[in-house]
Amino acid sequence: MSKAQFAQRRDGRVAALQFLYAWSMNPPKNLAEDLRTFFENCEHPREHYAFGEELIHGVIEHSTEVDGHIRTLAQNWEFERIAKIDLAILRLAMFEMIFRKDIPPVVSINEAIDLSKEFSNADAKRFINGILDRLKDQLGRDARKAE
Repeated sequence: MSKAQFAQRRDGRVAALQFLYAWSMNPPKNLAEDLRTFFENCEHPREHYAFGEELIHGVIEHSTEVDGHIRTLAQNWEFERIAKIDLAILRLAMFEMIFRKDIPPVVSINEAIDLSKEFSNADAKRFINGILDRLKDQLGRDARKAE
């Protein structure tokens, strides 16, 4: 993957995180309209965020299953008490790890930790890493390879 492609994927993940954070607080009545408005206010044209938009749709479509994994793996944490930003990061990474076989799980984990360093508090990275590491061990595939 080239530097430009990596940067574009990173921008997509950041945009997806921002949208999913807002979605967790106030689910839109019209997802398509909210996405249009959201991307109109981004730095780049909407096409730049195609990867992020795929992630947004995937997380929302599979939110029940992803949240079930979070509830199971967040030992000693009440789901409702997880910070909304950390929940958005976990949803994003877990969706990638479970449903996007083209992305090695360790890449999703590393990206989630980077997002937590940028958007959450100092303790979040340990919490997020712990949950995602438990999921990685349950996936039954090579964590360093795409399929």
